[in-house]
Amino acid sequence: MKRMIILLALLMLALPATAQDMGGCMLEAPESPAQVNMIGWTYPIIDFYASELEACNSVDNIDVNTQLLDSGSAHDQLRLALGAGGTSPYDIIMVTQGDVNSYVAEGWMMPLNDLIEKYEESHHISDILGLDDMTVDGNIYALPMEQNTRHFFYRPDLLEKHMIDVPETWDDVIAACGVLAAEDSIVIPFTTQLHAGWAWRIEFGDMLLAFGGQALNDDNTPAFNSDEGVMALEKLVEIVDACMGPEGLTYSIDDSQIGIATGELAMAFTWATRAASMDDPDFSDYVGGIEFAPAPKAMADGLYGATGGTGAALGIPANIDDDPDLVFQIILEALDAESQVQASQLGVITRVSVAAEADARYLPAVFATIEGGVEGQNVPAIGAVLNPVWDQWLPQIMTGEMSAAELLDAAAESYSAEATAQGFIEG
Repeated sequence: MKRMIILLALLMLALPATAQDMGGCMLEAPESPAQVNMIGWTYPIIDFYASELEACNSVDNIDVNTQLLDSGSAHDQLRLALGAGGTSPYDIIMVTQGDVNSYVAEGWMMPLNDLIEKYEESHHISDILGLDDMTVDGNIYALPMEQNTRHFFYRPDLLEKHMIDVPETWDDVIAACGVLAAEDSIVIPFTTQLHAGWAWRIEFGDMLLAFGGQALNDDNTPAFNSDEGVMALEKLVEIVDACMGPEGLTYSIDDSQIGIATGELAMAFTWATRAASMDDPDFSDYVGGIEFAPAPKAMADGLYGATGGTGAALGIPANIDDDPDLVFQIILEALDAESQVQASQLGVITRVSVAAEADARYLPAVFATIEGGVEGQNVPAIGAVLNPVWDQWLPQIMTGEMSAAELLDAAAESYSAEATAQGFIEG
């Protein structure tokens, strides 16, 4: 679905409030004790939703435990737990669109269609944006908590001091880094996240699309080892060399968020979920002093170089001990309208009915990026095969042992072999 439709939906009038929007956890106590465990990764809006899940601890016989780690650790722990077979130790899992594609391919997630139909009238689940992002082969596997994209963070005082225009393209970013590298007040001019294989995959995937390329052909054969793919990978190396260096390569999402808020960085390309903290006096040294712009473009006449849509969602593993109906109701309590009114102060919420109440300085950059940004493919072969291949191969570009073209050809060969073995490509 074209992201413009989502943006237009955000302007719709609010739906009538319902009983579950009155605050607190409104569930009836189950007859038997239920311990519900959730795992995810921490940032402000997710921390809030975790507290909303735990609000159901006020109900007799319900014990909700949330575990929030850094993103890489959470993904590693979740894959180990789900891949071990048997009963899942987690009843609620935080997922991205890419996760859903991968986990569904592995048989790790429970389709929610029947539960959604059961609770639609009482909880207006169709009011939640991004259900399409969580859908594979007609089945919905998670309920979105937030809309998200990546966009540009910058310190206007430094750009004005050095007479630098707000960058609109990646070449503009690189040129700005060349000037800001001499600025004594900062440690690194700019970061984007390239600290892990999955981070390279996201950056390369969006850069590939921004240059006009695609990950796969219609028959699931590789398309990323193209001229556009080579330009994308070479551009990422150019950004590292000009702006980040070895230290910048270690910066996680959290590190970039902290760096721009403390003045360590002059500019950053990171997630919209981290923007609200720039105006939090308990977190930021530059309250009101960080500005936001859409994602840089790879080509001046091209699209903004970031995909947009569902940033994170809550789903249920395929094999859990607790009653899926109860677990689903706990998720609904955390995502009701009253909760999302509060969450709107921390990120881009997903309920149309409360969107009119959301107001934040960074939202114009978010909406511009989603509306005018690149759109990726959503096919099972990407989650099941391509993502792991990219995670493994892309970071190797920094060793200098292979050119971008050689590396992408090797990755395409690896992908083709595995995709054929799994039946995504006809043998």
